[in-house]
Amino acid sequence: MKSGNRDLLVLTKYEVPDPVAMEREIDFLDKLLFTVENLHTFCIVNEIINVNKYKIIRKPHLIHQIIRERNIKPFVFIFNKN
Repeated sequence: MKSGNRDLLVLTKYEVPDPVAMEREIDFLDKLLFTVENLHTFCIVNEIINVNKYKIIRKPHLIHQIIRERNIKPFVFIFNKN
């Protein structure tokens, strides 16, 4: 599974990495990132802070609804829980 749109910066402790090993590592990283970079995971690891209503929204399905809205009101922020 090749991803043509992804730029990865891979740092190694070796001066001249083995090209086959590097390709294998990049394929592994691409597969790993493909599984964790999705909307469901995004909604789990973020929350919405709505300053207008003084609310913090943590439920993934509500976060999904807010993100999908076309016209988000001012002072509604997406905040990473990390």
